[in-house]
Amino acid sequence: MGDTILALRDARLTLAGNAGPVEILKGISLDVERGETLGLIGPSGSGKSSLLMLMGGLERATGGSVTALGHDLTAMDEDGLARFRRGNMGVVFQSFHLIPTMTALENVAVPLELAGVADAFDRAHEELKAVGLAFREGHYPSQLSGGEQQRVALARAAAPRPAILLADEPTGNLDGVNGQAIMDLLFALRDRHGATLIMVTHAPELAQRCDRIVRLADGRIA
Repeated sequence: MGDTILALRDARLTLAGNAGPVEILKGISLDVERGETLGLIGPSGSGKSSLLMLMGGLERATGGSVTALGHDLTAMDEDGLARFRRGNMGVVFQSFHLIPTMTALENVAVPLELAGVADAFDRAHEELKAVGLAFREGHYPSQLSGGEQQRVALARAAAPRPAILLADEPTGNLDGVNGQAIMDLLFALRDRHGATLIMVTHAPELAQRCDRIVRLADGRIA
């Protein structure tokens, strides 16, 4: 096989619920190769987003192991995970998670500054240009449309040049035209930076563009 960038071995996730523990993921084993584009599909509640969060170290597996770029995410503390993500992973959510008091440029530049990138604002400008928003970089999120906000979120995720790009329903809050544009930009970013792209989607046309599709049902790979 090629170069495995992400490996899950019997990964489990159990969360506390009102009526006791809830088993979200029930033993997921999966390898993702470097440069691959993987689509995670399945009905609502099947565990797709939870699996993506495990892969990004945003949720900690309660059983099994998750290894990314040779690092065991299950063995890291919160600070270690945050540092690892900052240098290696970009995450795009369905709701854009932009900071309302910062301009588009600042939203993209701040994570770079935190990571100690010297030319943070220059790079942020380049990324906004790449998603067609150079002319909007002085605007605040409230002054941008949903499609534009998602473009800023894409630029922010791609700016650190992550090896792994994770996207959770990136077109879920957008209309057809904006969704198509974001889809094209996501694949363009992947190609430009050579990132491995893993995305959760309900959109069949988006899933079809992936190299491989993994279907989840009831916390397991179907």
